Amino acid sequence: MAVLSKKNRSFSPDKLTSNRALFWIAAVFAIVMIAPALWVLGLSFKDNTLLMRGSEAVFSAPYTLKNYTDLFHSSLVFRWFLNSMVVAVGQTVGVLTLSSLAGYAFARLEFPFRKTIFVIVLFGLAVPEQAVIIARHQMFSWLNMHNSYLGLMLPGMSSAFGVFLMTQFFRAIPKEIDEAALLDNTPRFRIFWKVLLPLTMPAQATLGIFTFLLAWNDYWWPLISATKKDMYTLTIGIASSQRNFAQTEGLGFLAAQAVFASLPVIIVYIFFQRNIVTAVSGGAVK
Repeated sequence: MAVLSKKNRSFSPDKLTSNRALFWIAAVFAIVMIAPALWVLGLSFKDNTLLMRGSEAVFSAPYTLKNYTDLFHSSLVFRWFLNSMVVAVGQTVGVLTLSSLAGYAFARLEFPFRKTIFVIVLFGLAVPEQAVIIARHQMFSWLNMHNSYLGLMLPGMSSAFGVFLMTQFFRAIPKEIDEAALLDNTPRFRIFWKVLLPLTMPAQATLGIFTFLLAWNDYWWPLISATKKDMYTLTIGIASSQRNFAQTEGLGFLAAQAVFASLPVIIVYIFFQRNIVTAVSGGAVK
């Protein structure tokens, strides 16, 4: 009887009403957030001549795939896609590698001025990118690294947030694990690579997702560093198409480019969303 009464209290009408209210509030916010994406998706399936009369044509038939087939006739779009993929993947790998090594060093190793250096790294979170853009541009010009993949990737590899995140995760792992491995004369790097690094996979997945997203959508630095069309990333390429060919190509074609550009980010999130939820809920620490 006591068990039944507890169950009845857990499914009380007040609690059920509260859950339904929260559900509908969340549903409304979700619709508001997804509405612009659905609008762009609808535009991408409309004929450009119909959209010239008014964008409200998106709500009625007919629909067409012509805007997507036109993408295959533009070789630059796929070149821009390749550039974005190389830059985003390379930058993500670089951030994960450097942040993991730095986080392990700050959390586990003792070396001179460790706390001071960590504070200096955290200062990077407070310095906006625009404050150093002139010095960065001059440095990369001197090194002749503009219009290159390495020039597009290197600035994004220094992630103060990534170092802070990985440091906190390594600190949350009990030090008894290291001590047990050291008793077996296990080298430091092997402890890092074989024992501790696998425990931080949820944090790395989260950091990797955010890094890939920022690198894929980055507009500011590629706009400055990439001056040749064949080195444009997808964001710069789409912007240049909108500026120069919006009247001839049409709104539907630009929407199709935007949908095409967003597909990799959506696919990556779908595959790694479980790791993000685990990291946010603190499952990695447990």
